[in-house]
This record gives sequence, structure tokens and C-alpha cells, in this order.
Amino acid sequence: MSLAGFRRAVSNNLNTLIKSSYQRPSIGRYLHLQTSRMSKHIPSLVARESKPSIWVEFTTLAAECKAVNLGQGFPDSPMPEFMGEILKDVSEHPERTDWHQYTRGYGHPRLVKVLAEFYSKLLGVNIKANEEILITVGAYLSLYYSMLGWLNPGDEVIIFEPAYDSYVPQVKMAGAVPIAIALDLPENPKTSADYAVNFEKIRARITDKTKMIILNNPNNPSGKLYTRAELEGIARIAEEFDLLVVADEVYEWHIFPGSEMVRFASLPNMYERTITIGSAGKAFSATGWKLGWSMGPARLLEPLKAIHQNCVFTCPTPTQEGVARAFERELKLYNQGNRKDSYLFTKMAEELLPKRNRIAENLRNAGMNPILPEAGYFIIADMDHIDGPFRNTTEDELDFRFVRWLTREKGLATIPPSAFYSPENKKGNDHFIRLCFFKKDETLDAAVKILNQFNKP
Repeated sequence: MSLAGFRRAVSNNLNTLIKSSYQRPSIGRYLHLQTSRMSKHIPSLVARESKPSIWVEFTTLAAECKAVNLGQGFPDSPMPEFMGEILKDVSEHPERTDWHQYTRGYGHPRLVKVLAEFYSKLLGVNIKANEEILITVGAYLSLYYSMLGWLNPGDEVIIFEPAYDSYVPQVKMAGAVPIAIALDLPENPKTSADYAVNFEKIRARITDKTKMIILNNPNNPSGKLYTRAELEGIARIAEEFDLLVVADEVYEWHIFPGSEMVRFASLPNMYERTITIGSAGKAFSATGWKLGWSMGPARLLEPLKAIHQNCVFTCPTPTQEGVARAFERELKLYNQGNRKDSYLFTKMAEELLPKRNRIAENLRNAGMNPILPEAGYFIIADMDHIDGPFRNTTEDELDFRFVRWLTREKGLATIPPSAFYSPENKKGNDHFIRLCFFKKDETLDAAVKILNQFNKP
């Protein structure tokens, strides 16, 4: 073809293309184009599998009804005075770039140093600050990093129920399979110690795909504190089957008199296979600070750090500086043998104990039998003897219906604990409610006033 012929061919094809561009497409062609575009806008499988949590529904419902909120687990009273003083001092020194600019990605040097020193004493191991601690935006992220860092599709993870509701979704996000094992609970339980580990159940569910155990101690929502014997039994299983353990111990400081907090990583040979999760927000009653950590041997934290550096990179420096100072205060008291002035060892439990006892007594008077917690700041109560219109339908679990009714009609917001069970374990566990008692006296006064309505003839 000559050059002139080539130019004519290109010109003719271009004119044809331009004309066709202005022609109205057929309905079939239009639908095909729209469908093609829409198919590319489908959310990821992870997002589609992530359903709204109970907090979305019940937090919204509490706000809409202006209810007394004993549902969400946070104090509505002031944080400790020394925390405010620390934050004030940090904020009043803008010239300190080491407090207000980026800090070390894996954790503020001052914070990891004091955490290593403090927890080395508590666990009886020599923790290396720069290798064996990772600071995260809340304990939530530490948990998520543990799942993404260690789980592969098809791996199985043992979860004891009732279990905090983020565990199952996070395991699934990693492509792994949650294996739910309900703690045994007798009829008419009196305290959270009545929840018991059934080792036969555990062994029956272990396969060659089992890789991890998630252990929440103290337990949310029940307030159960695992006994030393139970923890040693879990440790034997972990060692026998070479399992990793993620020990979520964010309520480690909310321990009531007569109970013992045994940290799982302190047991013989367990530090080397355990990622311990901690929370500064829970420790110092400042949940909005959103600061947590993962602690364990360097080889277990390396995958978590790899994810962290490409996800969050570093946590807020002022918050880390403040939490470091708070732990330095506690460490100093600990080294002096002064537990009576320690917020972590004494003051917080002293504040919580009368609140726990008060709400338990009023639940009992209202005909809702409480399960007295050994630890934490939640209490579970049996509402099976309460009658009302919520029993006229079976569209949802009983506790969900009761909690909605209690919020809308009585103005008291709580949480249905069957949300902390997998579908196969909900039966027999749907006649309870969970309440948070770490609230100021005025909030508890209002809650008690509502509960008193149930014991009137």
C-alpha cells in the first residue's frame, strides 16, 4: 500500500469511529456497559463478610432513646488526676519535638523502656524493650496484627466463649477458621468462677490445622478470671500441639480482692509461644487515648511489625509520652513496695468494688440474678424471670429482644451477651444481659432507679 493509500485508510477508519461514538447505543449494549462498570465496584470479600457489630445497633439505640448507658465498656467519670496532669504538661511544651513529632515506629523509646522493665518483673522474664514490644493504636490493632501476622487460609483458631465479638471477624479476615468452644456453666451460677474450662472439649476440637488459641483473661463479658490450674492445663495443650497463644489481658488490673491474676506468659515455657496484648486505655481508665501493645519474643513480633510499618507506621507521640510517664509512676511505687498508693494494684479496684456490689444488689432485687465477676468492670445477670412483651415474638434471641425493650421502654441500655457466642453456642446463653458498672455515681443512681421499677408490685 502506498503512503497516500495508507493515509486514506486511516482517515476512513477514524471517521467511522467518530460517527459511531455519537450513535446512541442499543439497550443491550447500554446494559452490558453498565453491568461491566458495576462489576468492578463490588467490595472486597473481606468487606462483604464483615457485618455491622452489636455496637453499631445498640450504641445508636442508646443515643436515640437518651438511655442511661450501661452498655458500652468505658468509664464516664474523670480519669485519674495524675493522667490529666501528665497530659497537661506534655501539651504545654510545644518546643519538645520529641514529644510532638514522629517517634520510633515500633514504639516511643521512653514507653517501651518502662513497659519492658515493669513487665519483666511481672512475668519473670527479661524483656528486650526494642525487640519484644510493639506499640499499637489500641489493643484492637494488636489483636488484628496477631491474626494477619500469623494466620493463613485454613488455619484453625480456638476461641473460648463467651468471647469478645472482634475475635471471630478478625480470624476470618485472615482467612482462618474460628473454632468456638463454650465454657461450661452450671444452672444458677453465682460468680464468674462458675464458668469452667472443659479440656475434653478442647482436645476433641484440635486437628492438624489448629494453630492458635485466643485466651481472654480476665474474660469480657463474664468477668471470669482463669484459675492457675486452668491456665496450666491450657499451657500443656499449647505445648503438646505446638500452638501459639494470643493472651488478651487488657483487664489485668481490674482484679477484685480474693482473686489472683496469673499472666499466661509467666507460666513455664509459655513466654516463647505467647503474644500478650495490653491496653493503656483500660489500665489508666482513659479509653479514648487508644494505645495498646503486643509483647512477646522477637520472632513472634516480627510479622506484626512488618504489617504495622506498612499500615499505621507510628502511633501518636504525645499519648505514648503520657502513658510512659504513667507507667513510670506505677513502677516507682512498685519498686518501693507501695501498693496502697498504686492506681493499678489498689486504687482502681477500690473504686470499682462498691460499684460492682451496688449494681449486683439492685439486679438481685429486680429479679435478675447477677453472676458476680471476679475481675473486669462488667457484670452478667440472668433476666429469664422477667416477663414482658419482648416474649411475644421469636424473631431474634431473647436477650436481644429484652435489651431493645429495656432501652426503648425503660431507658436503660445494656448489651445482649449471646452476641459473644457463635450460633451453635447461643442456645441456653440467651437469657442474660451484660452491664458496665464503671460509671459515676449519678449514672448508677439513674440505673438503680430504673431497676427498682421491676420489684414494685
